[in-house]
Amino acid sequence: MLRLNNISKYFTGVKALQNVTLHFEKGIIHALCGENGAGKSTLMNIIMGIHQPDEGIILWNEQPVEIRNVQTAHQMGISIVYQERSLVDSLSIAENIYPVQTPVVKVGLIDFQLLFRQAQQLLNELGLTNLSPMTLVKKLSTAQKQMIEIAKAIAKTPSLLILDEPTASLTHSETEILFRILKNLKEKGVGIIYISHRMSELQKISDIISVLKDGKFVATIDSKTPAQEIVRLMVGRDLESVKKSTNVQMEIKLEVENIQGKGFRNISFKLLKGEILGFAGLQGSGRSAMARSLFGDEKITGGKILKDGKVLHLNHPSEAIDHGIVYLPEDRKAEGLFLHLSISENIFSAQLKKGFYNAAIADDVTLKLCKLFSIRTTTVRQHLRKLSGGNQQKVMLAKWLAQEPEIIIVNEPTHGIDISSKEEIYQLLKYMTAEGKSILLISSELPELLFLSDRIAVMHEKEIIGILSREEATEERIAALASGINAH
Repeated sequence: MLRLNNISKYFTGVKALQNVTLHFEKGIIHALCGENGAGKSTLMNIIMGIHQPDEGIILWNEQPVEIRNVQTAHQMGISIVYQERSLVDSLSIAENIYPVQTPVVKVGLIDFQLLFRQAQQLLNELGLTNLSPMTLVKKLSTAQKQMIEIAKAIAKTPSLLILDEPTASLTHSETEILFRILKNLKEKGVGIIYISHRMSELQKISDIISVLKDGKFVATIDSKTPAQEIVRLMVGRDLESVKKSTNVQMEIKLEVENIQGKGFRNISFKLLKGEILGFAGLQGSGRSAMARSLFGDEKITGGKILKDGKVLHLNHPSEAIDHGIVYLPEDRKAEGLFLHLSISENIFSAQLKKGFYNAAIADDVTLKLCKLFSIRTTTVRQHLRKLSGGNQQKVMLAKWLAQEPEIIIVNEPTHGIDISSKEEIYQLLKYMTAEGKSILLISSELPELLFLSDRIAVMHEKEIIGILSREEATEERIAALASGINAH
């Protein structure tokens, strides 16, 4: 179907791709993996016509082609779902799914009745029956928006579908829906390029896996290849494994008693000093709403929060910060960082109320934090948008650690970052608990929760349905509780 022969691409002297040769076939799910900066995005942009290769040949159905732009790629039958969403919040689901192929009546106006019917049929085919095509996108959750992005790409009936980190914001159950969709497309002869940092996913959904490193093709291997071997090919070495350990002390740092608010109710738990308390649950279970309430960003309508035995009244995030509570949101780019500002400005953005901003002092402190957090950059004045996802996430951690917090709420800490950056994030979280800080961890990755957490609270329909010890917690039991089944 698609053949890339000896593709090279240069950016201001940097070799983003060097003589990469890859073949993608019909009815095959071909996974592509590599660390951030390996060349995956550049390769996809070349396939989509956003960049032109400096060297090499592209063949489509054995014929040489020049993909001049995105429109050319679409005409050929190539669609892509980027990690960054491209939906219009003010439009409906149907209007987003069919932005170009919108049906019209004779006078040229949109035939909304037909548009909604078409969109509903597609949503039904994809198993997204809980969504109405008339719903405005701004009312959807992050995960639901991701599913609409996928529906939008499939609506073009592609011959080749590219997915870039499609499950980064999806829960376990939504990931299963996506996998079912991809298997159906595969059976229809659609070729699929699947990009992900999640080893378990690559091995579960793909037929073959190709590895890129530093802009070069490393190998194409069977999807059943052991994960450790895939990681070694990606990073060129064996990663140092983060040891499963605990830093829990018996002192209660945070006590939550029957709090309720928009999206959650009857929430009670205790967070100990040095503990990582994990929160599992399906999309809409109330985890994020509950977390934002603990940060003063959502109103609590009942119950109480105690820190070190004293009742807190949090009406604004600034009050939470003053009490040593910080929050790292799920969507770091939209809610946690200023991509147009420098690393230094981002790290000090949470401290501006303390006095005037001194660039020299900020740069000096930031440089030390960059070394501590292994943030890879040539200068602390570099704009955040130029950093990899893993380095952006570490900047957000550094930003809040500079506040010297006691309680850190982390929502999806390894969302869309590569495996070596993920291990570094794990080390940083463990470092924080060793320093006596307590962490409330929300994650949709069950292996991550099981590895990091001292205990795991499982939410179902806006309530905590159970809190499991490290010994009690298994993927099966967590999944059962999250689905409302009281498994034993």
